[in-house]
Amino acid sequence: MEANEILIKKYLLDIENSILSVQEFTQNLTWNDYQASKLVRRAVEREIAIIGEAVNKLSKIVPNLPFSSAKQIIATRNYVVHSYNNVDDVIIWGIVQNHLATLLEEVRSFFQ
Repeated sequence: MEANEILIKKYLLDIENSILSVQEFTQNLTWNDYQASKLVRRAVEREIAIIGEAVNKLSKIVPNLPFSSAKQIIATRNYVVHSYNNVDDVIIWGIVQNHLATLLEEVRSFFQ
């Protein structure tokens, strides 16, 4: 197995593991529960930063990455990391509720 192939698998696993972690952290939460828990919010933000970093590194190895929102994922990572004091909980909750399941499907398809 060549080095790039190993890195691709590593980044895909990092993305998958982070999505699964976010789903675990939020599985029984309402919006109000999420907003009330600084611990959960910070944990979710960290996992989203990891996802964005892994997608960014992956996009450098696989230029035509078949993820529907690769650029938005990377931009979200930059937003969470560099604008940490202005992160909008509504945006992050929307990503959790509406986009991570699709990304997980895309990551798992990429494995095949």
